[in-house]
Amino acid sequence: MFEEIQFDRMNRLPKYVFAEVNDLKMAERRAGKDVIDFSMGNPDGDTPEHIREKLVESAQKTKTHGYSTSKGIPKLLMAISDWYKRRYDCDLDPMTECVATMGSKEGYAHLAYAITNPGDTAVVPDPTYPIHEYAFILAGGNVAKFGISFDEDYRIDEDKFFVDLRKVFQETSPKPKYVLVNFPHNPSTATVTQDFYVRLVAMAKELRFYVISDIAYGDITFNGYVTPSIMSVEGAKDVAVESFTLSKSYNMAGWRVGFFVGNDKLIGALQKIKSWLDYGMFTPIQVAATVALNGDQQCVQDITDKYDHRQDVLIEAFERAGWSIRKNEASMFSWARIPECAQHLGSLEFSKKLLSEAGVAVAPGIGFGQHGEGWVRIALIENDNRIRQAARNIKEFLKQFEEEK
Repeated sequence: MFEEIQFDRMNRLPKYVFAEVNDLKMAERRAGKDVIDFSMGNPDGDTPEHIREKLVESAQKTKTHGYSTSKGIPKLLMAISDWYKRRYDCDLDPMTECVATMGSKEGYAHLAYAITNPGDTAVVPDPTYPIHEYAFILAGGNVAKFGISFDEDYRIDEDKFFVDLRKVFQETSPKPKYVLVNFPHNPSTATVTQDFYVRLVAMAKELRFYVISDIAYGDITFNGYVTPSIMSVEGAKDVAVESFTLSKSYNMAGWRVGFFVGNDKLIGALQKIKSWLDYGMFTPIQVAATVALNGDQQCVQDITDKYDHRQDVLIEAFERAGWSIRKNEASMFSWARIPECAQHLGSLEFSKKLLSEAGVAVAPGIGFGQHGEGWVRIALIENDNRIRQAARNIKEFLKQFEEEK
C-alpha cells in the first residue's frame, strides 16, 4: 500500500536460491512422491542419550525456567574454555574470551551487526555458507570475494589463497577490516594445515585486519586428518575469533547451541549486543551442552564414523550410477562436480531436474556463490539403503543425457 516505504536492508538480499529447490521438494512430497533428501545439513541421528537425560533433569527444576544469561551460564563458558584447552592447548578466559550463541548462525549475524560500521568491507572466500557473507551485508557492510582453489583431495592450495587474499587487499577500498575463513569448508569440504593459520595470523598483523574463523565441522574428520585451529597459533587472540557449534558433532542441530572464542574486543562486542537483544538460551539446554562438551566424547566418534561410512557408500554407489565423486577428509557433505553429461544445465537446473525426475534433492552450488557453479553439495543424512536407492534413480536419470550425445 505504501510503495514509498521500502526495506533497504531486505532489498540487499538476493532471492534465496535454495528456496526454489525447497519449494519443489515440498511440492513433490505433497503430491505423494518419495524424495531422498541430501539437500540440507540436518543430522538424522538422535542426540546422545546422556545429553538428553541432562536436559530433562535440569528442566524438571523450576528454578531453571526463568530468564538465563545472554552470554552463557558460567558453567557452559567454563566448559567451552576447557574444551579448547584439551583440544587445542589454548588458554581462554571464560568470562571475557568466550560467548555462547544460539547456534553459530545467530552468532555470525549478531557479531557482524556489532562490529560492522556502514561501508566496512569484509573478505569472504567464494563459495561460502550464505550467512558468512550476508551477515555483513545485513549489517550495512560490503563483501569482497575471491575463489578458493583445492586439489582432487579437497586440500586448499594455500599459497594461491594468500596470493589472492593479498590481491584483494591491494584492490579494495576502503581496506577490509575482517577476513572470514571456514575450514573444513562449507560447502566444498576443503581443508587446510596448521601452517595456514600461522600465515593468516602473520598477515592479519601485517595488514591490520581481524580474522573470523569457523570450525563448525572440525570434529568430523576422516583418514587421520585433524582439524587445526587458529587459536593454537601464538598471538592469535590479538587478531582472531573462532566459532564452533554442537549441531553436527553431537546431533544437536535443533537445540541451537554454538559459541565464539578469542579476541576480547570482538567477543566483548558480541556479548554486549546480545545483552541488548536476547536473554540467552533456555538454561536446561545450556546445562546439557555443558555435559556434551565435558562428557565422554565416544558419541562424537560414533557420529563421525557414520558419516565416514556413508561417504564410502555414496561414492561407491554413485560411481556405479555414472557419477564419479572423490572422497574428502572432513565434514558431513560430499562436494560433487555435476556429471560431465549434464554440466550444460548448471547447478540450479540440474538440481531441479534431479529432484523432479529422480526424486533426489541436493543443494545447487550456485547458491553458495559464483565459484560454486558446476557443483552440488550432498549432505550425508540418508541411510545406506536410501543412498543406494538414490544411486539407482540417478543412473536412470543420467541415461537421457548420454542418449543425447
